[in-house]
Amino acid sequence: MENSTTMIGSKGVIKKHEFVRILIQCLYSLGYDKSASCLESESGISYKSSEFKLLESLVVGADWEGCIDNLYGIKELTDEQRDTALFLVSKQYFVECLGQGDDSLALSLLRKQISKLKVGREKVHMLAFGLLSLGTNKVHDDNGFQELRKYLINELEQVIPPPITVPDKRLEHLVETVAASQVNSCIYHNSLDPVSIYKDHRCGRDQLPTETVQILSAHKNEVWFVQFSNNGNYLASSSSDCTAIIWKVLEDSKLVLEHTLKSHQNPVSFVAWSPDDTMLLTCGNSEVLRLWDVETGTCKHTFGDNGFLVSSCAWFPDSNRLVCGSSDPKKGICMWDCEGNEIKAWRGIRMPKISDIAVTPNGEYLISIFSDRDIRILNVGMNTERVISEEHPITSLSVSGDSKYLIVSLNSQEIHMWDVEGCFEKPLRYKGHRQHKYVIRSCFGGANGMFIASGSENSQVYIWNRRISDPVEVLSGHSMTVNCVSWNPKRHQMLASASDDQTIRIWGPQSEKACSKGL
Repeated sequence: MENSTTMIGSKGVIKKHEFVRILIQCLYSLGYDKSASCLESESGISYKSSEFKLLESLVVGADWEGCIDNLYGIKELTDEQRDTALFLVSKQYFVECLGQGDDSLALSLLRKQISKLKVGREKVHMLAFGLLSLGTNKVHDDNGFQELRKYLINELEQVIPPPITVPDKRLEHLVETVAASQVNSCIYHNSLDPVSIYKDHRCGRDQLPTETVQILSAHKNEVWFVQFSNNGNYLASSSSDCTAIIWKVLEDSKLVLEHTLKSHQNPVSFVAWSPDDTMLLTCGNSEVLRLWDVETGTCKHTFGDNGFLVSSCAWFPDSNRLVCGSSDPKKGICMWDCEGNEIKAWRGIRMPKISDIAVTPNGEYLISIFSDRDIRILNVGMNTERVISEEHPITSLSVSGDSKYLIVSLNSQEIHMWDVEGCFEKPLRYKGHRQHKYVIRSCFGGANGMFIASGSENSQVYIWNRRISDPVEVLSGHSMTVNCVSWNPKRHQMLASASDDQTIRIWGPQSEKACSKGL
């Protein structure tokens, strides 16, 4: 028998006996039964402890009284674990009594033993219901009992703690924990691909879009807004030149101009893609809200009038309902269908000036910024709301792709992240960029939305890992204020930025050196 105190590993913290038991369990779970049995024989270490082997033999032999006595003798069990294990054994005993027609013994078990266990009344009631519902339909199939006993043994393995048992898939859990910890501590990790366990995980900055790979210069004035489509195949931009442009992302990650949208008479400050990416909304201060067909580039519908003062807009997941917020307190928030029929409106004294609006991708929450410093989170289905008040004016709002988080950009030169459900008492804060007087927009991005990007008044783009308050990258290239950024939701190493220098920069990983200009 292997000495249970022998230690292995460079730090001497791993008990060899435990390590081998976990290896044997892993081999069995992977289906390598012969290898597992061979290792047990060679090492003299058994995957199952002598205590559990005894319990297993009692279950297989249907010695239920012996099982119960055995469980009372296991000192490692807590009261809760013992009651759970006793219930599992007693339940099997109860079922076999019923199956063999011994209703009186089954009833006695239920009254004198099972009902005294602290496992929840509903479980006891289910057994009582079984006693009534079986009636004369008895089960005499011993093979059926044997299968139930095997299942009981597996259940007991989940309840009885180490070292009597080895937790299920223990080796996989340990390796996954280490791998996940290394990924979580890697500030540049930006991939959904599985990580290799052959070596310690560590990414370089080449995982992030840090180099300009293309400059788009079709706009004739300041570019105020950019947003990638949900499928990542298009980019929409809007400008103070009163136009919006739809760009197509090619297979080689280059962007080409697809449509120029020219119906607006005033600067276009906001765009929003429908969830199915077939339509695009555009709006701006002192402007109507327009709905465009992405394939043809034609205007399908106009909402409101020239005095509507639309500040922002958003879609619900069905791509049929849309909402817009107005900087006119009398207009509030309106919900329409794509044909222009008003479905619902939120107006009145509780709906002051709306500066930004968003709908979570799951459609459950309508989030708006009003009175400059307040975040209103409305649960659409429950019609309940809560308000988060910031100390400084909020200039923009963005929601994570998993609908769990939101970020707001403040003119105090901070970005705050809150959770939508309301668990955070304080926000996570991100700093380093410059924002005093202009509307600067930020966004989530990267694999699993683990990064935040923002423009800045000092002509740079900032990138944060969500776990760190200081930026991990600062990107230079623009010559004037960067107003807005958008991270491609499908190509996690592609970022777009819009600037007052009248250009859009497309950023890619460091290895991509080519910079194509003049579009």
